[in-house]
Amino acid sequence: MQDKLSLMIPGPTPVPERVLLAMARHPIGHRSAEFQTIVARTTEQLQWLHQTKNNVLVLAGSGTAAMEAGIINVLSKGDRVLCGDNGKFGERWVKVAQAYGLDVQVIKAEWGQPLNPEDFREALEADGAKQIKAVIITHSETSTGVINDLESINKHVKAHAEALIIVDAVTSLGATDVPIDQWGLDVVCSGSQKGYMIPPGLGFVAMGDRAWAAHKTSNLPKFYLDLGKYRKSAADNSNPFTPAINLYFALEAALEMMQTEGLEAIFKRHHRHRHATTAAMQAIGLPLYAAAGCGSPAITAVAPQGIDAELIRKVVKKRFNILLAGGQDHLKGHVFRIGHLGFVCDRDILCAVAAIEAALQELDAAPNPMGAGVAAAAAALQSV
Repeated sequence: MQDKLSLMIPGPTPVPERVLLAMARHPIGHRSAEFQTIVARTTEQLQWLHQTKNNVLVLAGSGTAAMEAGIINVLSKGDRVLCGDNGKFGERWVKVAQAYGLDVQVIKAEWGQPLNPEDFREALEADGAKQIKAVIITHSETSTGVINDLESINKHVKAHAEALIIVDAVTSLGATDVPIDQWGLDVVCSGSQKGYMIPPGLGFVAMGDRAWAAHKTSNLPKFYLDLGKYRKSAADNSNPFTPAINLYFALEAALEMMQTEGLEAIFKRHHRHRHATTAAMQAIGLPLYAAAGCGSPAITAVAPQGIDAELIRKVVKKRFNILLAGGQDHLKGHVFRIGHLGFVCDRDILCAVAAIEAALQELDAAPNPMGAGVAAAAAALQSV
């Protein structure tokens, strides 16, 4: 059946009908009073979602654009930074920092393992001269399904007193608690096609006071991504460049839905779906890729033994029109990833689990009897 594809990947995520309908409106002038009203409204909504009273700036771009903007707006050429690397996106921020001539010290962990906060503590405490200007962290590592201990790492950054913390919250914001003001996070970046429940195209950067102070002396090259321009325009409920107008319509509608559900309920739903998905995979007999206790509430990575993970994805898509994510780089064929992020409900989890079980049965690769995964998922959904 056509037009029945179900997205169970970590982005783009499913989009609610009311958000799609909002986006279908005719565009309006981006310098009009009507659009300024929408900017004012979404600014308040974004501050609510980010749990901050400070700026949350909106870019026409992806989460990568938001992260690049976050890095280049608070640092200068040759600055020393610590960059956490335990997956594809940690690797990406190392490359971005190096591309801008930063002095990068990599804090590394194996893919599937979380970053060790003690490694950051040791590096920061050894910096008696206070030369480290920033710590760059991926909160939820999308490539491996690992969530890093941002709160503990941030405490070590705060003890250093000089360094800023720059956070990739692309698949954690809107899925788990990221209390920016409470934790004193300096720069937090995210993208629209994840927990926001809207299509790709918007990047978000939340900046605190310490970050804005660093912006004054930052000398890395920037023009379109100069957040100073966005901050100045935001004060007038505007944008320095042509914004993605219809995505603003979508953003307003999606954030209204999120406010109706409430932050606590949103976080609880994502954690319940992680619990149900991991319980199901274990009942089926499929090993999890992320280290125990470190699974992301946004995505579960599964490492089947004795069968190509791409075959499972292929059958699930062909037979059931459910799209799972594959492994990246050296994990291709070894891992498939189940997204449970954004506009996902209990029914979606049960359908995905059932489809995976049926695919394994068709491939004659089911470790355990058919139905064990669905039963485990159903029990987990009821228990949390």
